[in-house]
Amino acid sequence: MKKMICMVMFFTILLTAAACKNSQEDQNPDAEQEITEMKMKVQIGDTIFKATLADNSSVDALKELMADGPLTLNMSDYANMEKGADLGGTLPQNNEQMNTQAGDIILYQGRTFVIYYDINSWSLTPIGKIDNVDAEELREVLGTGDVTVTLSFE
Repeated sequence: MKKMICMVMFFTILLTAAACKNSQEDQNPDAEQEITEMKMKVQIGDTIFKATLADNSSVDALKELMADGPLTLNMSDYANMEKGADLGGTLPQNNEQMNTQAGDIILYQGRTFVIYYDINSWSLTPIGKIDNVDAEELREVLGTGDVTVTLSFE
């Protein structure tokens, strides 16, 4: 009989704990579901792309730089793989060895904003990635010479 009472108490405690856990999950959804991706609008000529941003202090500083509104950059071609523009100041670096691909947005040496349209391998600070674009489309939109790019947050 004692064994039976102990088993009933044990299962009651398990069920109560499970109910409490489920109740807490209902009130506090999984943290991943609460995180919304930061997006930036990248306008090149008449074409508007959206970019998913990295989560680092460089992006935070870029947002502060753009606190008063959009940022317009005159970007020049470099090495037939990227367009870059000096930001006029230095942002924090979060360098990591990376292999860039078309659409990657990076910060070079803390002060150059770069959009890659080809591959490269270097220690760079990730800023974000242009969503749903391939190398061919990006090359066409960026063109062969200088280009004006306007950045804004949604």
